[in-house]
Amino acid sequence: MFWNFLLLGFLPLFHAAEHDAPSPDLTVDLGYGLYTGVYNASTSLNVWKGIRFAAPPLGKLRWQAPERPAADRTPAVADKFGPACPQVLSNTPGANLVFVPGDEDCLFLNVYSPAANASSGGSGSLLPVKVVIHGGGYGLGDGATDMSGFIKGSGHGLVVVTIQYRLGAFGFLASPEIRSRGALNAGILDQRFALEWVQEHIHKFRGDPERVTIAGLSAGGGSVLLHAIANDGRDGTRLFKNLIAASPWVPTQPYYNDTVPTRHYYDFSSLAGCPSRGAVFECLVSKDSLVLQYAAHLVSTNPPTPYGNWAFMPVTDGSYISGPPSVVLKRGQMNGLRVLVGNNANEGSLIPPGNIVTQDDLIAWLKQSFPSLSQANITNILEAYPSAEVPTNANATGYETSGYGPGTAVNISQVATGQQQRCYNIYAEAAVICPSYWIASAFHGGNKAAYHYQYSVPFALHGADLSAYYGPPTENQGPDLVNAFRKIYGNFVISDDPSISDRDANGPSSLNTNAPNPASNWPRWTEDNPALLNLNQTGGVPYTAISLIGKPVTQFRDPGLRNNFTLANAYAWEGGRGRRCQFWRDLSPYVPQ
Repeated sequence: MFWNFLLLGFLPLFHAAEHDAPSPDLTVDLGYGLYTGVYNASTSLNVWKGIRFAAPPLGKLRWQAPERPAADRTPAVADKFGPACPQVLSNTPGANLVFVPGDEDCLFLNVYSPAANASSGGSGSLLPVKVVIHGGGYGLGDGATDMSGFIKGSGHGLVVVTIQYRLGAFGFLASPEIRSRGALNAGILDQRFALEWVQEHIHKFRGDPERVTIAGLSAGGGSVLLHAIANDGRDGTRLFKNLIAASPWVPTQPYYNDTVPTRHYYDFSSLAGCPSRGAVFECLVSKDSLVLQYAAHLVSTNPPTPYGNWAFMPVTDGSYISGPPSVVLKRGQMNGLRVLVGNNANEGSLIPPGNIVTQDDLIAWLKQSFPSLSQANITNILEAYPSAEVPTNANATGYETSGYGPGTAVNISQVATGQQQRCYNIYAEAAVICPSYWIASAFHGGNKAAYHYQYSVPFALHGADLSAYYGPPTENQGPDLVNAFRKIYGNFVISDDPSISDRDANGPSSLNTNAPNPASNWPRWTEDNPALLNLNQTGGVPYTAISLIGKPVTQFRDPGLRNNFTLANAYAWEGGRGRRCQFWRDLSPYVPQ
């Protein structure tokens, strides 16, 4: 089931083994508290887990902007992750039976810093910093993913911070009353507060506050995008210099006072035992945490929340986020200087239902997923995605597209053909791929730069790339790919450019490790040359796997896997994807995203 993927794919993939004993030499004074880190001899890392960066958002601090923690000078051993925030699943079959409670007192972060003798810098050198924002639909996940493999793959040349933020109704409840009595997008404000903490304190962990890159996948990538457009770009490079947005998930982003968020607000209130209309804020603040968590669970996992979606997500608040990303990105007023952005080959099959057989089924799904569409809008969407016919050589079975046709992602993949694949690709482009194109375009020209990639290793489902750079790798991700991917991310953080050496790009398994590889001179994205680096493999032994949506796919594993990195024109890719992304941008008044 879909929620199984979320629990497996966006909650921590791998938690680090127990560290060595705490060291008094690793005690850091944050002013409000003292935290003693631990040294792990096997990874050559100093690690601080469970650092409180904001006051517990409880009681009167519910649905308020984060505040500084109260002073507590009792030294704390930072060897355990902080508790996860309350979790909430999306509306998929069976999800309403799976209640995943958490702890509202969850605003903690973790720091991984190379020991002085393990990094390229001396003991007094400050290192670039990567701040990781986890994904999970703004309803799931935590900051406990182990970063030691990624840091090792980056040559111990950077510091990594993983953060947590309020999720679901606790982080993204929206209504006019929330705006007047509290803070909209509290979860996004938590992320910003963590970035401000990094600016104030990261030098105490050997991190350089002037060389910060923020990074995330899915909702984490969407969060990165939102911070890029926050305050209409007036923050500049105050909080971060670079951005990594992997598969940035941008669902519809209504205004805080629109019908849908307001309905969810009062449904949540009613299920929590408060009134279903009028002023309910004080009643909600007074409620027991588990009562609120269960109310949020019921709202998110049942209709009218659309199939596959969450009820509580970012809104346009008119202040920190002044408009939908598709609109604000077009203005080019961005925070940060450079972006590395990517998408996967098969982004769209997780959220839409798997029973789209006819065009009428497709139209019904469009109406449910994008309720503001007019009939003319729907007709235009069908015209923008004209072909639902299975290519003649497909014989009604699926296969991986090459990106150039004749079969394209519009009508075929390994898990679907015809109208079902048409649905999957519409969602993939509307919610993930086109936002990745828009942010790349917003960062070209002047002193800004953008680099784009596609992860195409079969089966490149949404989120499948995460294990390649953070680990542990899946069996279809060869060691050459893992090494190259980690160095791509690491080089971007360390040297502002994702290019890697020909030897690393080709990999030791290559027949010619020194052959020219496009990844060694990665071209910037421009409107005239929207360059996309396609990250794939060749060779290996085929095997059948059951994908996370329950359908068989062909994948490849060692022996014999070799990297296969090529350049493509992103606009011509998959039957003219650039043209369709412009279409979605033009549709933004009806699909605010």
